[in-house]
Amino acid sequence: MSDVKWIKLVTEFFDDEKIKLIEAMPEADMVLVIWIKLLTLAGKKNMNGYIFLTSNIPYTDEMFSTLFDRPLNTVRLALSTFKKFGMINYEDDSIIKITNWEKHQNIEGLEKIKEQNRLRVARFREKHKKELEVKKLPLQSPLEELDKKRIDKIRLEGNITCNVTEIIDYLNKKTGKHFLPETIITRRVIKARLKEGRKINAFKWVIDVKCKEWLNTDMDKFLRPETLFGNKFEGYLNEKIIESKEEVNEKIN
Repeated sequence: MSDVKWIKLVTEFFDDEKIKLIEAMPEADMVLVIWIKLLTLAGKKNMNGYIFLTSNIPYTDEMFSTLFDRPLNTVRLALSTFKKFGMINYEDDSIIKITNWEKHQNIEGLEKIKEQNRLRVARFREKHKKELEVKKLPLQSPLEELDKKRIDKIRLEGNITCNVTEIIDYLNKKTGKHFLPETIITRRVIKARLKEGRKINAFKWVIDVKCKEWLNTDMDKFLRPETLFGNKFEGYLNEKIIESKEEVNEKIN
């Protein structure tokens, strides 16, 4: 995945209340430097604000201390401050995500990244299409039963991938955002719900319900896969779409 070569740092950066509060803290300069380093690291990872070493290895405080060349205690102070001020969140108690990552992106640059992501997703889909074609070939091996189990497993993963892609495409269409179907957190939460037997229409219903309620409000930032399809999915699924007075009047009249 290509790096984001720039992040947006507005001229009003030091007018922000959170930054002013940080400036009043001990070691404020180092804490602010760590914040900028976190933003640039998130840009290098280019995972919608998520920061981790690999899919199975989150960054530790000690790793950040080494990468940022700052004392461990200062790194821990900075991270706890960022979490307290809502500047970062911890997913699964370990993976850091920059809150409101979109506001730190350059709009013109995002258009270029959007095109790169579109091409990457197209290649991703083509690859899985070819894999699905291979899976449909008749079994020829003497170890037919073993091969059948292996191919059934590959087919299941292929179906899950297609379902995740369709769900994320629908979410992006409804919200105008640019989530990627291959993101680790996204695949994890959707796959968990699919294994519970949830159908694609259930995901689309939750998207419709919460978009009607949250889109273009302060809750807009929560229109993301890990929130919509997480442990509150069951509750969202049983909600009804809230209609505005105008929509109700239109039906009546």
